[in-house]
Amino acid sequence: MINNFFNWCVYVLEVIGNVTGIGYELANIVIFVIIQPLLILVFFILWKKEKKKNDLLNQKLIKF
Repeated sequence: MINNFFNWCVYVLEVIGNVTGIGYELANIVIFVIIQPLLILVFFILWKKEKKKNDLLNQKLIKF
């Protein structure tokens, strides 16, 4: 089952590489070295902003 999933993922990367013309290797690098870390960073920043906003709101409610 894991081999089938892996092979499907490789196939998807090959299709992305062929459709965009960048190839399998570059598609792999773009997705897993550039896009994924950027998304993790963006979601971390958004989470920290919401946490800070929520903490400030809780402080105002406690004072009230």
